[in-house]
Parts: sequence; structure tokens; C-alpha cells
Amino acid sequence: MAGQIPQRFIDDLLARTDVIDIVSERVKLKKTGRNHSGLCPFHQEKSPSFTVSADKQFYHCFGCGAHGNALRFLMEYDRLAFPEAVEQLAGRLGLDVPREGDDDPRQQVRERKRKEGVNLLELAASFFRERMKMPEGESARAYLEQRGLSAEVVRDFGIGFAPAQWEAMRHHLGGHGISEAVQIEYGLLVHREDSGRMYDRFRDRVMFPIRDMRGRTVAFGGRVLGDAKPKYLNSPETPVFHKGRELYGLYEARQANSRLERVVIVEGYMDVVALAQFGIRNAVATLGTATTEDHLSRLFRVVDEVVFCFDGDRAGRQAADRALRTALPMMIDGRQARFLFLPEGEDPDTLVRREGADAFEDRVTCASPLSEFLFDQAAQGRDLGQIEERERYASQVLEAIGLLPEGMLKSLLLTELSRRTGVDQSSFESMMMRHAGAAQESPMETAAPVPPGEAGPAPSEAVGQAQGGSLGLMARALQLLVHEPGLAERLPDNDDWCAQEQPDAQLCRQVVRLLKAGGYRSPQVLLAHFHGTPEGERLAELARREPLVPKGVRGAELDNWVAYFQRHRRQRSPQEEYDALLARSRTGETLSQQERKRLSELLMELKG
Repeated sequence: MAGQIPQRFIDDLLARTDVIDIVSERVKLKKTGRNHSGLCPFHQEKSPSFTVSADKQFYHCFGCGAHGNALRFLMEYDRLAFPEAVEQLAGRLGLDVPREGDDDPRQQVRERKRKEGVNLLELAASFFRERMKMPEGESARAYLEQRGLSAEVVRDFGIGFAPAQWEAMRHHLGGHGISEAVQIEYGLLVHREDSGRMYDRFRDRVMFPIRDMRGRTVAFGGRVLGDAKPKYLNSPETPVFHKGRELYGLYEARQANSRLERVVIVEGYMDVVALAQFGIRNAVATLGTATTEDHLSRLFRVVDEVVFCFDGDRAGRQAADRALRTALPMMIDGRQARFLFLPEGEDPDTLVRREGADAFEDRVTCASPLSEFLFDQAAQGRDLGQIEERERYASQVLEAIGLLPEGMLKSLLLTELSRRTGVDQSSFESMMMRHAGAAQESPMETAAPVPPGEAGPAPSEAVGQAQGGSLGLMARALQLLVHEPGLAERLPDNDDWCAQEQPDAQLCRQVVRLLKAGGYRSPQVLLAHFHGTPEGERLAELARREPLVPKGVRGAELDNWVAYFQRHRRQRSPQEEYDALLARSRTGETLSQQERKRLSELLMELKG
């Protein structure tokens, strides 16, 4: 994985970029005095309230509050992730984007291998497309024609054919100097350890290249022509492909419409291309796995509305429930999720052929909103005339609402639950607050007061937090870093002071590692890295709340918090410390070398 983009490069890039040039390419601007103005591209308006300042290199809308620099505008308007926006600006100036660690020989080797892998997969994709045109591809062409796919759709999706030979790809790539070891690493060649035999993974299949957001081939999916099993075969996980992150058809959807507003998530490749054949170019497919947070995070950077498309049977309902649980924590205000259930025995491919594109689009438009599906799902199989059943119904809905980030949707759902159950909304809010309080209760709030000057907050901050809503202990340290990212320089080399049991600890750890790796000093750049995610919303919330600790003593305040957390960590029993580290490891978080060593030491200590 490439390192962080150095802050000095970002600062230089913004200094050499005129925000007027960037905005005027996308919005019609008129010079008004020293500034430029126009209709805001981020909300509907009849009178211009959108201003771009050449002096400040900043844009601001007095109507909706949108604001930022050239990077932020590209991210918001073109719906780009932060690194992609940086690369686009750099490309305009003919610059290569450097990464931290570029001078590290190991990093250089990793980056070279990654580029070699992408080039290898592009070469394989070209091979499959060429074979489709040859006599041996006749059966594949007949299959696609029988499925009603036009030459245009086949071209746009880069569909090809893997010949039936066992070693066609192996010999082709070998002729280009690509070793068998690399072919195996990137999933094109299979090595049987029992026999030592090597052969092509994909044979006699229609091949669908899986492309990343930039259109680079990172993997393949193959659909069998005969009755062989499995019917669909995907590339394995490789250095450039992780099925829990990539979505088939997303690149093609963005190519068809750069201003996508909605994406439909379907099951398979043929559903995506069949819908495209009928002019529905906003469908994507997960790759043999349930929709993940990474999938949704990627989609919500591109669109504001996602429609999940499922079979109407029991399995489809269960899959929809899993998707709901995944989506809830990501539903910040402005985002929408809908659930579309198809008639029994139908899939998007068959249904669009039978009903036509307009009817299918009508089904998408009328799909159940997340709120409606949430309440319906909780009511399934329950007699709500019985008090006990209503209690279970309300508890299930309340638990789901608790997964939502703070915002208007959460408030409206609580109001609707109150209306449907007859229970006062304040009662539900109290229940949720008690539950959150029990989960987040901190040692500082239950133990004796911390002596002044050690690890407690300044008196002025304690008053301020009481007025504006209490922040957790870790949130107070994180808030200081959000407002003054440069304070990260004074933090310890390891981040084990970020106590796992504290809310916001994992986010604090991510922020610390990002700031140390990139050397970032701008809060705006920090927020841009997390833009469009629940973590980004949390950081933005902390950024809006000004610490009442005077600016000149915030460094000392952060030192106090770190010292407090370190003391608390030392006071934990070995079992508590072991459980905390193990929990972090099991959630997929990468432990530092010191933490892995400490985990081993604790295991030996507990066994002894």
C-alpha cells in the first residue's frame, strides 16, 4: 500500500492551483468586484449565493454553507476520494504525486510489484478480448448474442473469452516475460501442490474484467458456457484485489454518467450488463460476498442514494437484513438507502427483459425506503396487538436506531417509533442515553477526581462540555488533534495510550497514524481524508466544537491526557490488557510491533 501524500506537496499543489480555474470549468461564474459568483452546484437556487474568492483561494455558498479550497471542490463536485483529487490537480500541472516512504527500498519494491501486477492483468484482459474475436470464441459470441447483448455493451464492459486450453494464458504471458510465480500471485495460474501441476485458472468461460475506480483491471470473473461448476468463478484475493472492496460495474457506471445520483446493487455480472443493455447504466454487483462497509463507503463517495436489489424469498429478506445492519452506521444526513424485492423466480436480467426498462426503473423509484423496511422487518411474524410483542418490536427498532450516527434521520425515526407504539419519544431517548452511558462510562466519571495539573480537563473545558453536551475522555484528546494536527509531533512513538475501551479510541489511533505518516498540519486536509464516512462526520462534529482550553496550552493539555491514559493502562490487570489487545486484533486492526510483542508477553504471563 502506498504511503501518505506529504503535506508539503499538498501545500505546494494548492499554492500553484487557481481555484477560479477549477470551479469555472464546472460552474458558470460571473466576476463581481474582487470575487466571482454563480449558482451553487450543491443545492437548487434561483439567485446566486455561491462565491469564489481569488484572493483567499476559497469558495463559499451563503445558501447551503458549502465551502473549501480547490481540492475540496473536486472531492464534492466530482465525488472523488482525497488521493484521487490530489492526483487530478497534480496531473493538470504535470506532476507526479509523491508518497511517504518513496525513498524506502522496500516501499519501492512493493510499488513496482503493484504496477507490474496491474500491467499483467491489463495484458490478460487484452488476451481475453482478442480470443473472443477468434474462431475459438464463436461459442462465447453466440452465448452473448443469445443473452441479447450488443457489441457496444460487450465493448464498454471489456468482455472477453478464456479458451478451453489448459495453458493458453500461461504460454501467452510467459511469452511476454512474465514468470509463473507472478501469474500465480495474481490469480491467473493455479499451482497444485500435491502434483506440482500448473494450469490456467479460467478456461472455456466468458470473462468479465473487474476494474477499479480508475478503470484499471484488478481481477476477473468468469461465467461458464457449459454445465461445469462453479457457474461463476472469481479471481482470488491478490495484492491489488479484495472482493470486500471492489464492485463490478462501478467504473463503467461512472463512465456512462459522471453525475450519478443513484446506484442499484444487484447480485451478478449478467444482471449488471443486462440492465446496461436496456439503458440502465447505474447498476453494480458485489463479487460473491455480502455488501460490506467498504463497498458502501466507496459508493457513498459517488452517489447519495443506494438501492439494494434482492430476491423476494426468505433468503433475500435475510440478505436485506444484513445489508440494513451494514448500512445503518453509514447513514449520515443526506444519504438514502432503499430496498427493492423482486417477484419470485425473477432476477434483474429476466425482469428487465420481460417488463422493459421503464417498468424496472419504476420499481427502483418505488423501492422501500430504509425507514419503511426497518419497521416492516421488525414487525415480521409479530402480533402487535399483544403488549409483549410490541415490546420486542420496539426494542428491535430501537436497537437499529442506535446504530445510526447522530442526525435528522435518527431523530425522525425515534419520532415515528413513538407514533407507532404510543410510547413517548422522550422515553425512548432516555433509554438510548442510559444504554450509551452504560457503554461509555469512564473511570474519570466514576473514580475520585483527578488532581489538578495531572490528567483532568481544564475547569473552563469542563464547563464548556457541560453546556454543549459531554464529550468522552478520548474525544477530548482527539478534539485537540482535529483543531491542531501539528500536536501529533509531541505524541509517543507508539499509540497504545489510545485505550481500546474508550469510545473514539480506534478513530483516534487512525488519526494519529495518519498525521504522523503525512506530517499534516491543516485540519481541512485531515477532514478531507475521512470525507464521506461516519468517521469523517465524527471528526467534523469535533471540529465544529471549539476547545475552550486556550490555544497556547493545548499541547500541555494533550500531554496530560496521554499521561492519564498511560497511567490507566498500567493500572489494568494483565487479563484486561490482553483482552483489549486481542479484541483490536480480531476486529482486523493491525497491531504495532510493540503491541504484538506485548500480546505475546501477556499470553505467556497468563499461562504461567
